[in-house]
Amino acid sequence: MVGVSCSQYRKDGALAEFVAVPAHVLYALPESISYVQAAMAEPIAVALHAVGRTPIRLNDSAVVVGSGLIGLLIIQALRAAGCGLIVAVDLDPARLETACRLGADVGLRPGQTDIASALQRMTVGRGADLAFEAVGVSETLQIATLSLRKGGTLVLVGNTAPKTEFLLQDVVMRELTLNGSCASRGEYATGLNMLARGTLNVDSLISVVAPLSEGVDWFHRLHEGQSGLIKVVLEP
Repeated sequence: MVGVSCSQYRKDGALAEFVAVPAHVLYALPESISYVQAAMAEPIAVALHAVGRTPIRLNDSAVVVGSGLIGLLIIQALRAAGCGLIVAVDLDPARLETACRLGADVGLRPGQTDIASALQRMTVGRGADLAFEAVGVSETLQIATLSLRKGGTLVLVGNTAPKTEFLLQDVVMRELTLNGSCASRGEYATGLNMLARGTLNVDSLISVVAPLSEGVDWFHRLHEGQSGLIKVVLEP
């Protein structure tokens, strides 16, 4: 397809009974994966892209700030990549419980715990090797930054606010490495294979499977932040 722009394939929306897409963007599903599980392929790819952009050594310590869908998948990917200590940070106790069930060793709540001090205690005074920020606001960015050891790596995944406050001197003086991670780049096949092998657990992340006709209602519930909702899958 010489001279054909990829942008012509990008269409808004896919909430329909049938969708036509170019064959070259399709992936074959392993037989062991259901269609509902396959609906998680995109967020899995986002998480794998973030972890894949990060230099990880066996037994590295990592903190994941934000235990939403992407954060929970990052935790599982970090465990698969060989991380030792994995700490989840979130305001919601239920999400922290899910994080610990899916691979985090510890769940911490800001406001109840000084996250940076807790990481110092758990890492013999060093701080975390890696921090993944999966929210995208000033407060969580600061938590992730202060959780790191000197020379640690901060991976920015959350993208909620266009601008955030930035701890410039902490980054400069402690020589932190910053990695931005946007969406995915070819991780779908890997994610589907990991899902088929049972390396990734998505069943715990799917809150509701509902008919497409109820989609508007479920979008409202997600927008309002209804407790307990992580991922809603709509079926045509």
